[in-house]
Amino acid sequence: MLEDLKILIERRNELAQQALERYRPQVERIISNQSTNDHEIQRTLDYLLDFCFDDQILLLFKKLCRYYWDINPQATADYVNYYRDMWDEESKKENDDN
Repeated sequence: MLEDLKILIERRNELAQQALERYRPQVERIISNQSTNDHEIQRTLDYLLDFCFDDQILLLFKKLCRYYWDINPQATADYVNYYRDMWDEESKKENDDN
């Protein structure tokens, strides 16, 4: 059972690395081209959100959120809250205490 868990963790980390390789250029392109395409930015944030357990993906997610804030602050705030609901243990703990 422990060996199965190790394999799952390794596979999860491999998927995160593949996601980083795929989405880093996309985020960089969005920002460098100063894209304001809500659909494209939100789709990218959706994909990144699935991998925010990984520190490098989380940094990429935050970078895109900071960029998107000036374009659509409400949608950006929604994505920050989605992140908190999915991944932020401290936020979950605070909500459980209230």
